[in-house]
Amino acid sequence: MKEISEILKAYTQAKSEGKKTALATVVKVEGSSYRQPGARMLVTEDGMLTGAISGGCLEGDALRKALLSINQKQNKLVTYNTNNEDDAEVGLQLGCNGIVHILFEYINEEVENNPIWLLKQLELERKEAVIVTVFSLKRNTFQMGTALFFRKDSPLINYNDEVLNLISDVKEVLENKTSVVKRLQEENSNEALIEYVKPSISLVIAGAGNDIQPLVKMAVVLGWRITVGEGRATHATAKRFPKANEVSVVKAEQFLHNITIDDQTYFLLMTHNYKYDLAVLKELLKTDFHYIGILGPKSKFNRMLDDLLMEGITVNKEQLKRIHSPVGLDIGTETSEEIALSIVSEIKAVASEKSGTSLKYKEGKIHDEIHYGE
Repeated sequence: MKEISEILKAYTQAKSEGKKTALATVVKVEGSSYRQPGARMLVTEDGMLTGAISGGCLEGDALRKALLSINQKQNKLVTYNTNNEDDAEVGLQLGCNGIVHILFEYINEEVENNPIWLLKQLELERKEAVIVTVFSLKRNTFQMGTALFFRKDSPLINYNDEVLNLISDVKEVLENKTSVVKRLQEENSNEALIEYVKPSISLVIAGAGNDIQPLVKMAVVLGWRITVGEGRATHATAKRFPKANEVSVVKAEQFLHNITIDDQTYFLLMTHNYKYDLAVLKELLKTDFHYIGILGPKSKFNRMLDDLLMEGITVNKEQLKRIHSPVGLDIGTETSEEIALSIVSEIKAVASEKSGTSLKYKEGKIHDEIHYGE
């Protein structure tokens, strides 16, 4: 979501300056690639790039293709074969060992439900959604482009009625939370990237000490939404956390009053005040929380469990699975910056349903493969 948010901001700026734009989207990958289907980049007519479709190796040529799309006011599909290190078309030794198909879409503001407008729907609600982008690998074929937006319990938004044939697949993608690429219809060459998009992580931190500052800075880089709160008015200030979305002085018992909790909400208890952390934990146990990280040794958490039990509160097995104490990955931390890195890494691993172990020991490809159906 961070990339899409940055693209939307860049588009708004370009539009205010009267600049024409094109959207580049990785729609299909065969073999290995630095970026996977769904990666996007906005290009303005004066050459400004926002987002990324590769590790930097394709952007130069992609800029030229995007400008061609803008000048001709047409969508274009370009294929890069990174298996060939002597690829004369790209002129770079890519070495990614894959074939990357990129769709370039001219953004026409006068067209209803244009790609940017469909992407904007993602920011209207903190709910998962599906975006469908239709393309064809056949040369000199009309490229439909970003054509449908779907969110459960919301009106369907589509650019072309032809994509309505995919609605059952769209609902399945939303249910399985996994993107797919499949043929649109047997009688033509069109394929569709049916992309699952979840909202950005909402990081809610109980604590506003000095060790929270590097944590917030790292989370900002990742595009997470950040809420900071605690009881000390001297610490919970916007001046100390200028990049946080919300900073408040709040009593522990009222900590959750203005917090919306969903499966992308991650809580951290880091006040260094045992009673405050315990009180917030007690309130969280009443909710359907997804993740709680508690700073401090295992003995602190065991004491919390004992104190809760004395009050007649039992933490069940399912809740224990979602409480991470001590919080963070075991990477050998000492400084507040290292601890922040450990915590952010664990949250990212949990959000991605990964183990957080070294890629050296991972069998198979780095990225989860997108299913290619018929």
